[in-house]
Amino acid sequence: MRDTLEVALAAERLGYHRFWMAEHHSMATISSASPEILIAALTQRTTTIRLGSGGVMLPNYSPLKVAETFMELEALAPGRIDLGLGRALGADAQTGAALRSSSSEVFPHWFALLSAWLLDAAGKEPFPSDHPWSGVHANPSGPSHPDIHLLCSSAESARFAGRAGVGMVFAEFIARADADDAIAAYRAAFSPSPFRQAPFAAAALIAFAAETEAEAQRLDAPRRASTLAFLQGRQQRFATVEAAQAFLADRRDDPRLPAVVARALTGDAAAVRAALAEKARRTGADELFVMSAGPTLETRIRSLELIAG
Repeated sequence: MRDTLEVALAAERLGYHRFWMAEHHSMATISSASPEILIAALTQRTTTIRLGSGGVMLPNYSPLKVAETFMELEALAPGRIDLGLGRALGADAQTGAALRSSSSEVFPHWFALLSAWLLDAAGKEPFPSDHPWSGVHANPSGPSHPDIHLLCSSAESARFAGRAGVGMVFAEFIARADADDAIAAYRAAFSPSPFRQAPFAAAALIAFAAETEAEAQRLDAPRRASTLAFLQGRQQRFATVEAAQAFLADRRDDPRLPAVVARALTGDAAAVRAALAEKARRTGADELFVMSAGPTLETRIRSLELIAG
């Protein structure tokens, strides 16, 4: 958690526009169950960078509670809060049951309720008097609300974001596919809303830069190893680069390994920046979200420095 705060501070110093945190549950390799807590901490330590969730898994929560939480964050850092929403649980079925999650089918209805409570709290669209929840308000109220985005991994979810008139971020690292088709589907479906008058489409991907190509590939070994282990059905974290390299050497003939390697933009600064520029050009993305997956805090921050140029 403390390392995450340091990465965020470095990102602000380097001029990055946003810093988002994910939600996952009961995963040994990821400690990010409550992005809103980290966002709250960072509102007190940053001044310019936008802070957001990537994302809050809405079926796990009451829409009213999410609206209240993010209106509080908006009050702490007005104009800097992004509410990225996911349709999945961010967990396996057993963990979802422990969280008392609803199925992803509730998302459209809960999204509509959450949107209505945010617009009501910001004074943009008060609940009509005949609405079932007209007497219930998300507090605190204020002159602004978080900017809503939908996390997408398919063209279908991208079209939903477009019809809803909110931003969309396509997770290439989850979908294992390029964002081109989803962004095109989003733009075609986009309809202006109280949240957004013009479309906003982004792509999220893994990118890691080091001083040289060889060093980048070496430091990327823990990511490749943990990803391959996950595809083999287990969660495994590699404490050292050497342990990851040994794991990969034993599985060098695994047919899934080339796809694991291809899922990240890895290399020296010039190569990674060129690949990101080409990605933005080809997909038409307004922004790129970069997941910095270095094995240590120092390598993650150095990667952000090199990518920022």
